[in-house]
Amino acid sequence: MLSIRLKEWCNSRKKMSQFFSSYRFGIFCLFIAAQYSCSSPYQIIDRPIIFNEHRVEMTKKYIEDHYGLKVDDIKITPKIIVIHYTYIPTLEGSFQAFYNEELPSSRADLKKESQLNVSIQFLVSRAGEIYRLMPENHMARHVIGLNYSSIGIENVGGTEDTPLTRAQIRANKFLVKYLSKKHPISYVIGHSQYQNFENHPLWLEKNENYRTVKIDPGAKFLKAVHRKARKLNLKTAEHE
Repeated sequence: MLSIRLKEWCNSRKKMSQFFSSYRFGIFCLFIAAQYSCSSPYQIIDRPIIFNEHRVEMTKKYIEDHYGLKVDDIKITPKIIVIHYTYIPTLEGSFQAFYNEELPSSRADLKKESQLNVSIQFLVSRAGEIYRLMPENHMARHVIGLNYSSIGIENVGGTEDTPLTRAQIRANKFLVKYLSKKHPISYVIGHSQYQNFENHPLWLEKNENYRTVKIDPGAKFLKAVHRKARKLNLKTAEHE
């Protein structure tokens, strides 16, 4: 009888040991999964704009006319991140502004310099969703003088009724870190700062009369993104 009870006790201990081993392993897996999911809460969603051969050729012509460079392709080496807002209240409206290859008739101020439509590498919704509209290392028309060395991030909104959001700030911070790991980024600036680079080696615009006044993305938004940039040892002004 004693030997039977001893055998039952041993079997019970074995089952308990197996249970706790499985339990600990399960907890460990949950911990790893949580760490992985928290490490990058953002998904970059590819939503391409039209970038056909016609748009590529117009981009090459823009590079030649404005920068004095004859190029075989439109690849760039990004060294600046430029933060914008679209001043359009909706994601769809903002996307459509960049979608077609030629500027609409309403953009007469820009059409006199080139028929090439404005474009952008990244578009961030007011909910913080990140959309990639074109290859990161292809030139977009988004900032006078610095297109050939910059990646642009447009944020939906910026109007009185659709101010930029905390979710967009977080998404922009993520993009700054993500892009600075992939490309030789040195600067993170707001669109409002672009004219400060006129005497900088990265400035290429030949037409001295081609300038527009910009205030985006706003001081408060830019200050928050700049804090992240400085933590990554990136410069936030042309003289740094």
